[in-house]
Amino acid sequence: MTATDERAAGGPAGVERDGGTGRELLPTASGTRVRAAVRELARPHRRPLLAGFAALVAATAVGLLTAPVLGHVIDLVAEGRPASALTAPAVWLVVIALVQGVTTAYGLGLVARAGEGMLATLRERFVERALALPLERVERAGSGDLTSRVTNDVSVITTVVREAVPALARSLLTIGLTLVAMAILDWRFLLVALLAVPIQAHTVRWYVRRAVPLYAAQRVAVGAQQQELLGSVGGAATVRAFRLEDEHTERVAARSLTAVDLMLRGARLVTRFYSRLNLAEFVGLSAVLVTGFLLVRGDSVSIGTASAAALYFHNLFTPINVALGLVDDAQSATAGLARLVGVADAAPPSPVPDAAEHAGGSGSSGGSDGSVRVSGVGYSYRPGHPVLHDVDLHIAGGEKVALVGASGAGKTTLARLIAGVHRPDRGRIAVGAGGDGSGRDVALVTQEVHVFAGTLADDLRLVRPDATGDELRGALARVGALEWALALPQGLDTVVGDSGHRLTAAQAQQLALARLVLADPPVVVLDEATAEAGSAGARALEASAAAAVEGRTALVVAHRLTQAASADRIVVLDDGRVAETGTHGELVRAGGRYAELWRAWSDGRDG
Repeated sequence: MTATDERAAGGPAGVERDGGTGRELLPTASGTRVRAAVRELARPHRRPLLAGFAALVAATAVGLLTAPVLGHVIDLVAEGRPASALTAPAVWLVVIALVQGVTTAYGLGLVARAGEGMLATLRERFVERALALPLERVERAGSGDLTSRVTNDVSVITTVVREAVPALARSLLTIGLTLVAMAILDWRFLLVALLAVPIQAHTVRWYVRRAVPLYAAQRVAVGAQQQELLGSVGGAATVRAFRLEDEHTERVAARSLTAVDLMLRGARLVTRFYSRLNLAEFVGLSAVLVTGFLLVRGDSVSIGTASAAALYFHNLFTPINVALGLVDDAQSATAGLARLVGVADAAPPSPVPDAAEHAGGSGSSGGSDGSVRVSGVGYSYRPGHPVLHDVDLHIAGGEKVALVGASGAGKTTLARLIAGVHRPDRGRIAVGAGGDGSGRDVALVTQEVHVFAGTLADDLRLVRPDATGDELRGALARVGALEWALALPQGLDTVVGDSGHRLTAAQAQQLALARLVLADPPVVVLDEATAEAGSAGARALEASAAAAVEGRTALVVAHRLTQAASADRIVVLDDGRVAETGTHGELVRAGGRYAELWRAWSDGRDG
């Protein structure tokens, strides 16, 4: 693991690898860190937790009065008392039920409210850190790992917080207070009831040793399954074009079978777990009944007291099974919580402030002059497979530079390095001079833009929440999008994105360019930002892009050489190296690599 990865792992978090693909998964927190995180999350909710716990203690204590009252009823019947003698015990049973129900509801409500607050804080922290993670870190893990954490893991933890934690609290209180009540009836009842404890303790230890690694493996397998599924669905058009449906179906099926196999192993483990718990119940109840028989025969206790002891132990079946059964949910939730905390603790790598100290880093010093200097930059997605080799490039403030080259030449990689998406393996990238290093000096617009669910105005205000209506309309007008925006059913208040008004590819791209205008960065990187429009909308989108970058330093990854021809300067990449640089006319006259590309482009357009 590199130093960058160690910083991203947040210290106590570990790094997993998916053995099937070699992907470096996002960090997973250690058990110690998970416990510390739970304490941190619980600290602001101490009062409701303590109040809820106190209410549950009271409810449990009141509920334990049921067994002695029933035992008293048995004694009254055994003594031949009249039916009127049962009125008072019956009234007490009703009162006990009402009081227990009210206090239980109150206590569970407080515990659940505190748990939801803790979960909300964890979700917010997770989303905040996940969005701040370097994109290359997320790409190394794969989108499936991230989505499985934010969906499956959160779902499991939510269920545990809403249902398992309150149930566990009630069960543990019932167990503890019931054992105390048995001791009050007669200490010998408590003693024989404890015969079940060694069997239960051994069962839990046996289960935990097997469940912890199994549930961790399940989480990784589900992430790998989602990664395979997302990749196949996202590239469905390509898969069909190359007739790879069977191959991708088999790969998804293999990942799914791995996940299913692990889940079936978990189900078998749970079945064996409960069968051992049933043995403990049989041993304990048999011991209590035998002891009650001997004590009644020796006139040490009454039949009602022995019956109350048997009822107490029988009533332990449910809370003990719930508490031990929740070990299963707890292990699953703990595995998910470790994955969430691992990301929530992850910190993005700090910018390297000085190339002399960090020769392999990428420093972004910011600044308003908008200059960009790339010095000796090299980069590899995988060790031993360099994509860029010692690239040197200087872009003056306000200059528009087009980056061209054949597919695989490294254009997008260089653009993403300058935008700060990736960090170079060696060399240095400096943007501006004397800025605040806030990371807002460079904006990247690619061909893959996203329309967020919400109103069009809200979508625009993502980059400037305080933007006025006039500023929004001005940004849209600048990129040529105001006319269609105002023509929407509710104008800028029209809901777009998922479940809303669907924008065309060209409209979505213009929306992204309008956001760029509102963000107003000194340096802009356009990575084939007009490629999705198709031939019909290409010219209009190119005009929109030109208007958006006017007055800024711009690096344009050009998929149409007409964009390159209009640039101040053209940089030609070939096999990860700068092959040529100059104006369109200079490079055409030079007869080099760019001239070949231009002839091929021109011939294709003429044909």
